[in-house]
Amino acid sequence: MIATTLCRAGVGSLRIVDRDFLEVSNLQRQFLFSERDVESGLPKAIAARKRLNEINHSVNVEAFVEDVDSQNIQRLTDGVDVIVDGTDNFETRFLINDVAISENIPWIYGGCLGADGQTMTIVPGKSACLNCLMLDGPPPPGTSDTCDSFGVLGPIIGTIASIQSMEAIKILSGNIDAVSKQLTIVGLWSNHFRAMDVSGLRDKVECPTCKQKNFQWLSGERGSQTAIMCGRNAVQLSFAQREPIDLASLADRLRPLGEVEQNPFLVRFHIDDFSITAFSDGRAIVSGTEEIAIAKKLYAQYLGS
Repeated sequence: MIATTLCRAGVGSLRIVDRDFLEVSNLQRQFLFSERDVESGLPKAIAARKRLNEINHSVNVEAFVEDVDSQNIQRLTDGVDVIVDGTDNFETRFLINDVAISENIPWIYGGCLGADGQTMTIVPGKSACLNCLMLDGPPPPGTSDTCDSFGVLGPIIGTIASIQSMEAIKILSGNIDAVSKQLTIVGLWSNHFRAMDVSGLRDKVECPTCKQKNFQWLSGERGSQTAIMCGRNAVQLSFAQREPIDLASLADRLRPLGEVEQNPFLVRFHIDDFSITAFSDGRAIVSGTEEIAIAKKLYAQYLGS
């Protein structure tokens, strides 16, 4: 919804980065796509670019089928005027926070769970950052609800995305003084809206990011190489020293072993109750399990260690 709103507003350029492909379960909360897009088998970023070009052809839309990590985030954010968070995990958000503070790029945090959501605009040097708000970093695994265990309802996505889009329009139109200085918290189930003033937080805490310029996520000191895909019964496998994959050769090699789907952006291989989707950047998403060990075993067995 963020991309749709900004495209319709006529921003000059949009850069969309997404690691995933479309599934029917995405559609209840991702308003840009349709069942036809799912049937196409395209990665989300490519499908999004196609749809946005139909909405407003005057906007330059760039699409990157990549997993955002410490190795590529500076390239992916080079030259942008604002970063808008549409991610589903705090590791990526802390990485965005690092690069935004390091490169002096405003960014807009947004997160949703169930019917609840929150958002905050971070202006480097002027406002509190995400690390100011969460000095201990992301909550440890297993200590908080996730979209796997709790789900996400579509209306809260639309609400938070609308606020984020308006904040982005303020920044892009040169009205940065008009951006919110509050953490906005929305509970749609109880129709509850709350705003927490965080304007003075930056001066009250000894933030390792803002004050100490310690960018542990950007340097790669923190952050994992695997991730359980939220609400998907799937695991993404990524590797620090990953090599590009020749998708055509991989498809030819796997075809005698099972069902293979292929397009210019990915190869999907079905075997028993699992599917392995390989991308040209060396990543793979193993569907049918949330066990990292099983995912790694399948990757090694069919794609090679």
